[in-house]
Amino acid sequence: MLVHTSGSTGAPKPMLVEKRRMEASARITCQFLGLKEGDTALLCLPLDYIAGKMMVVRALMCGLHLISVPPSSHPLANGQWSMVNGQCTFAAMVPLQVWNSLQVPEERERLMQIRHLIIGGGAINEELAEALKDFPHAVWSTYGMTETLSHIALRRLNGPERSDWYAPFEGVTVSLNEDNCLCIDAPAVHEGVLVTNDIAELDGQRFRILGRKDNVICSGGVKIQIEEVERLLHAHLSTPFMITKVSDTRLGEAVALLTTVTDMEPLRAVCEQVLPPYWRPRYYITAAQLPMTPTGKPARAEAERIARTNCP
Repeated sequence: MLVHTSGSTGAPKPMLVEKRRMEASARITCQFLGLKEGDTALLCLPLDYIAGKMMVVRALMCGLHLISVPPSSHPLANGQWSMVNGQCTFAAMVPLQVWNSLQVPEERERLMQIRHLIIGGGAINEELAEALKDFPHAVWSTYGMTETLSHIALRRLNGPERSDWYAPFEGVTVSLNEDNCLCIDAPAVHEGVLVTNDIAELDGQRFRILGRKDNVICSGGVKIQIEEVERLLHAHLSTPFMITKVSDTRLGEAVALLTTVTDMEPLRAVCEQVLPPYWRPRYYITAAQLPMTPTGKPARAEAERIARTNCP
């Protein structure tokens, strides 16, 4: 079956994957979550990408009653929810869909009724994790990619099992290479060991992601992880922004901040207050909009292009 990568670090790439491996992935997820024939699953993701395709495969393999609603940033809005008929055992969403649903009281109530909610396709920041921690039913963050046919590990976001560490499924082993990038051995869904670009930390077979290897800024000999800078700033900024990098004659590479606003002084003040000196942006750039992939991830390559084009 033809699938496409998400395009978070460049143009989406086509891939051919074996249906038997998609079937294996679907059964692993359904068994882990205890899903059974007749349970209701909500499809609110586009079928262009692996996350949407795998919801269909899980329904086929495990006898789930699949309800499809048009993909949108508010999948639980009134018109959509009437199609679900108030019954939802299992749903997969991207962080933006979950965040938007939390902002509307009726949609928040519906979100809380989902017995198994998995969230993938992008980072879950501290504010979103905090909003979900007291949900009554299971909420999970997924780790995976197109190459692993959706996720190969989960971490709980709520309840007493809440954790910052991902636990791989049975049959999946992980390790680190010399660059501290996560290596995945998941023979049921991928042939051979998959070396990712995700810099990780291990605790036995549990792992947590620190950032991407290709999202490192080497500025004056100091290695700066883009995601770590964004994580620190998100706790203090409500203004939309992204961190990226530009070439710099003196430093090699320099930190740049993209935003949709024109008044940079509040941003500069926050950066001065919360970031170490070497992490502070050297350039502040206004963009018409922040570049995102169709699946809601930051489009890092496009962000670099915008910064490069607009830097003095």
